Amino acid sequence: MFLISGPCVIESLDTALRVADHLAGVRERLPLSEVIYKSSFQKDNRSSVDYYMGPGLDEGLAILAEVKRQYGFRLLTDIHYPDQAKPVAEVVDILQIPAYLCMQTTLVVEAARTGRTINLKHGQMVAPSTMAKVCAKVESTGNRDIILTERGYTFGYNDLVVDPRAFYELKQTGYPVVFDATHSIRKYGIPSADPNGGARQYLETLARAAVATGIDGLFLEAHPCPSEALCDAASQLPLEALEPMVERLLAIDKVVKGF
Repeated sequence: MFLISGPCVIESLDTALRVADHLAGVRERLPLSEVIYKSSFQKDNRSSVDYYMGPGLDEGLAILAEVKRQYGFRLLTDIHYPDQAKPVAEVVDILQIPAYLCMQTTLVVEAARTGRTINLKHGQMVAPSTMAKVCAKVESTGNRDIILTERGYTFGYNDLVVDPRAFYELKQTGYPVVFDATHSIRKYGIPSADPNGGARQYLETLARAAVATGIDGLFLEAHPCPSEALCDAASQLPLEALEPMVERLLAIDKVVKGF
């Protein structure tokens, strides 16, 4: 199993390198196939124009490039507009299509044309089987380097509900499937800085259930001090909690994949 981790949004070079250094230790100590560093240079779907949206394209890419230079991680970040695809692909290895935007053909195709790995996040209120059509948009460019990420797709009371059937449907595409545990515990409609904006107590339960279905990767955002994070403060994992949790999840993964 591989791990995608890092702070939700790029806050500073110091924070980025602090997290990267911790992840380098996790990579060294745990039997993961890979650790991929994830952080966003722009969060364009914040619920208020007053919330921090990130440092922007140029500064964000410079920070990500320094993370790669010092630690050698493959990098993942999300793009929101077609014209971001080419400059981001010059630095970043995996272009992520946000869940809100997964059906945007122009965005998906421009990202795919870069030849980079494309991480398609399963959109809210989109049937899991429909993601095969999104994969086809990527494939239309000749790019078959695709990852599919589940993060819940039906709404409850301020919740995105994770339906395990989605893992089955996404795996029918033949592409690697990831579970984004961090965003599945967000309480939508409640500011992410509010302590009630996430239900972190459910994070490991959901992750264990996902790993038990035989997924290929985990998406767990982590921050040195989540309560002070500038985005998703109530749902990111404290750095010190990341490794013990992943170690427990790898034990489940080993059993499941031993069948």
